[in-house]
Amino acid sequence: MRRDVFQAIADPTRREIMSLLASQPLNLNSLADNFNISRPAVSQQIKILTECGLVVIRQQGRERYCEAKFEQLHEVADWVEKYRKFWESSFDALDSLLENLKAEQKAVKKKK
Repeated sequence: MRRDVFQAIADPTRREIMSLLASQPLNLNSLADNFNISRPAVSQQIKILTECGLVVIRQQGRERYCEAKFEQLHEVADWVEKYRKFWESSFDALDSLLENLKAEQKAVKKKK
């Protein structure tokens, strides 16, 4: 089953794994040592990240190393960008409304 990146970032453990791998590749044992969950549970999280295309596992001798491949996160960035534009325009409209209200209040105070 192919998963998407939104599933990957939905879980805090997976986000933490991604943070750890962002700076350097880690072997599975080193990665699992950072969590208070079982190694099979960490492996399951790694499997999901691999299915999402955010992590690749490479064999180096007897060790298996997890390496970040975050190019797929552009999907999340594109999605967030749509909403950023929406909120920016909404806040700009709110700023204009507040400025108009302030100007009206000043005008009313001057008339008194």
